[in-house]
Amino acid sequence: MIFPDIDNEKIRIFLKVGHTDMRKAINGLAIIAQEKLKENPLSGNFFFFCNRRKNIAKALYWDRNGFCIWMKRLEKDRFKWPCTEDECMEIDRTDLKRLLNGFDIISSHKTLNFSQVI
Repeated sequence: MIFPDIDNEKIRIFLKVGHTDMRKAINGLAIIAQEKLKENPLSGNFFFFCNRRKNIAKALYWDRNGFCIWMKRLEKDRFKWPCTEDECMEIDRTDLKRLLNGFDIISSHKTLNFSQVI
């Protein structure tokens, strides 16, 4: 992964579901993380946002002494960004990698929990 400390187990990853205005920079995205997602943008956690066309994703995170912002623009394809009713969705590192590689993390196979073998 390209982010420092993303493999640190203490770091959490949040998605702002639906679309976000990509004209927003660090301050605007930090306000969304704090007010809409109800999370502390200074926590070191990662906050991901996507535009309406689903071809641009931005990440915001605090790194020791300042905010960092990362952006990926797809030239041809679209992200399979969740559009559920929730304002915020927490995902793990595996789902983040899958999402950024174009996979649908919402309608993927669900874990089945059986209590016995027939």
